[in-house]
Amino acid sequence: MKFRLACLLGLAALVGAPVLVTAAEEPPIPPTEITARYMESRSTDTEMTTVFTGDVVVTGNNIHVTCDRLEAVSVRIGDQDQVVAKQNRFKSLVATGHVKIVQGDREATCGRAVVLPDDNKITLTEDPVVIDHGAGWTDAGEKITMWRGERRVEVEKPHLTGPALKDLGFDKDKKPEPADASRIAVPDTAKPAPLETK
Repeated sequence: MKFRLACLLGLAALVGAPVLVTAAEEPPIPPTEITARYMESRSTDTEMTTVFTGDVVVTGNNIHVTCDRLEAVSVRIGDQDQVVAKQNRFKSLVATGHVKIVQGDREATCGRAVVLPDDNKITLTEDPVVIDHGAGWTDAGEKITMWRGERRVEVEKPHLTGPALKDLGFDKDKKPEPADASRIAVPDTAKPAPLETK
């Protein structure tokens, strides 16, 4: 079953998709599509919560997300009596279960991803791993927090893997040269004074 939510157009921007726009031209933003086995929505006077479950796939502007469950909470605007009201902005997006986020040459996997648009923050937990295929680095840890627009990442209990370091000049086959005896510093130790005898 396929569901389209126009309000999810900002999802890519929330997770850091680069959007370059000049004043003269604005490229059209492709619609965001969400597919899942089941969807349920409930709302109050101020917000709407939509839960997608089972084989959830989100395809948006330069982003592809898969997970077992996605919960989106958005602020309601317009007529409060409508069953499906207009949505103004997202308060939170929570993806759980086999989460995989692909954006450009970056890929993240984890058990839980929380996107907080107002804080410009994404938090990955439950065995998070972020792979930057372009740079050749893999970041893993207990918790990875990324801030959109700040190029800032915090990793609790980090484990990073990257390209091999360049050889810094050690030649394992070269035999060491004997040390120059004249350059060896010998400590100056004073001879103990002879013991006096009576």
